[in-house]
Parts: sequence; C-alpha cells; structure tokens
Amino acid sequence: MHTITLIPGDGTGPELVEAMRRCVEATGIDVQWEVQHAGMDVIEEQGTPLPDNVLESIRRNRVAIKGPITTPIGGGFRSVNVALRKLLDLYACLRPCKYYEGVLSRYPEADTVVVRENTEDVYAGIEFERGTEECDRIRAEIERLTGEQIREDSGISIKPISEMASERIVRFAFDYAIENGRRKVTAVHKANIQKFTDGLFLETARRVAEDYADSGIEFEDRIVDNMCMQLVQKPDLYDVLVLPNLYGDIISDLACGLVGGLGVAPGANIGADIAVFEPTHGSAPKYAGQNKVNPTATILSAVMMLHYLKEHDAAKRLEDAVAAVISEGDQVTYDLKPTRDDPTAVGTSEMADAIIARL
Repeated sequence: MHTITLIPGDGTGPELVEAMRRCVEATGIDVQWEVQHAGMDVIEEQGTPLPDNVLESIRRNRVAIKGPITTPIGGGFRSVNVALRKLLDLYACLRPCKYYEGVLSRYPEADTVVVRENTEDVYAGIEFERGTEECDRIRAEIERLTGEQIREDSGISIKPISEMASERIVRFAFDYAIENGRRKVTAVHKANIQKFTDGLFLETARRVAEDYADSGIEFEDRIVDNMCMQLVQKPDLYDVLVLPNLYGDIISDLACGLVGGLGVAPGANIGADIAVFEPTHGSAPKYAGQNKVNPTATILSAVMMLHYLKEHDAAKRLEDAVAAVISEGDQVTYDLKPTRDDPTAVGTSEMADAIIARL
C-alpha cells in the first residue's frame, strides 16, 4: 500500500485534486491518502500557509501530490511552492511537455522535458529591499569590491549558483534521459554574460557530460535567448533541457505553450528521497467551485507520481485514458474545445468520469 500526502490547495485546487484522486483510485492501486491543508485558506487559522504538520506528513510519507496554491503578489508569504522546495531540498523540478492529439497546438511534434534546478539562482530568495539599511550596506560593499555603483533607489537580489547544485541537476537530467529512453540533454544558460554563475553551470554541465559519454545520450548547450527562438522554430530538435532556476521557470512555460498550455502540463519536484507532484498552472481562484477547470495537468501529475512509485502499469493505463478522452474531444472542458464558448463542454468532475470510464 502507498500512503501519500494529499494537499488540496486553494482556489480551484480542491476540485482538481478530487478529480485526480478518483482517477488514481480507479486504476486499482492500493493507496491511502493523508490529507493536509496548506495555502491561503489556512492562514487565518494557522497563521501561515504552510503549517509544520504539512511538512511532517511529507517527510514521513516521502511522496505527496498537491493542488495549486495561490502566491501573493508583491508582499506576504513568499511562496508555498518555493518553501516546500527549499525546506525539503526538492532540487529537481521535472516538467514534461508532451503533445496529446486533440489539444489545440501548432506544434504536434513537440515533446520536451524541462529539468529545472530548484534551490539556487535568484529564486533562492536572497533579496534586499530598497531603502533599507541592509540594502545600503550591500550597495556600499559592492562598490568597495568592484567599483560599480548601484542606484540608491534600487532593490537587490543575489544570484548564487554552486558547482554542487549544478552537478546534481545535470546528473539528474542525464539519468532521467537514460531511464526514459530519451536521446539528448541540452544545457541552457547565459554564460556569455553571466560568466561566474551561468559560466560555472555550463562548465559543470560539460564536465558531467563526459561521465555519460558512453551512455548514448547526446549533449549540447544553448544560450537561453537563442533557446527560446529555437523551441518556437524547431522544437523537434530538442529533448531534455536542463537549466538554472529562473530560466527553467520561463522555458517550461514556453514549452508548455507549444503543446497547448499549462492546462495539460504536469510537474514534479524531486529530491534525494522525497517527491511532491503538482500541476504547473496556478490556482485560478475566480473559477473556484464552478466545476469548470481542466483537470488534465493534475491527473497527468498523478501519472508521474505513479511512475515514481513504480506503478508503471497503472500509470500507463491512466495516461492512455486521458489521451483517449482528449483525442475524442467530447467529454472535455471548455479550454479543450475548438472554441471556448462551445456548449458541449463538460465540467471538471465529468471529464474525470470520462477518464475513469476508459480505465
């Protein structure tokens, strides 16, 4: 039996997670859900969107799946997602971007996997607010060390990239490529400008690639802005992309757009022995409780989770059922219809019913 921490999230999260839960149970695997609540809805009661009991549950069960959680913009708690990755050392963000027949897309040939480093870069959260004593001291120290002057009205972020974190994320990408029958790993960077951070990432990636020279996996690198253009022009040339944190966030959304958007894009955050699975889209609070949003990304995140748990047969059957429902195009939500005002669109729960019927 698998005991899995289940975090419904907020906004549309609870209804998406309920659709996913029913689909997973319909595969017939033996699963027990340990429900834990996090997000905006628990702040008033708990004083934080990420209570300690949630972290304790994930550490105990080693596997969790969560719905989307709202992140405040411009203030408040930084991000539940970022906190989970940092506190649990979930260093690899894995986002497959695969086209499914029936999804509206100009790129049916697109099939890339984004492997994003999760713990460093500007997303590490080392920031200094404009006008504070700490920010003034940092500005003065930078001027002393480099001679460069930063404007007094600036906020400052620090971008750390280490050899250790770079090495383990590149190894993760190569190991994933080998285990999943992929053909190539592309390291994405801005080493031509960020010579001591991205430069270190690229140098480390090239060194690690030498260890996999006999694996049959090709290695190359691309500058991030060129990578954006290349993906739009010829996505079929690319397979597994490995990137520092910020570029990984941006490129993963671009890659998702190629295959139809975030509504069909699953995700996972994986550490040495803990994994948290989640859709890549947001919580869409304006649609909460309307039984309207597309559950595909959440259900496909569960497919990733089932593979992680070595339940490969159940994972394949669930993915095939999702693909069949999308391909047929009858029992799908409004965003998967040719036009968004199509009166034949079904709700979140009804699409899950259609998927379950094909298992």
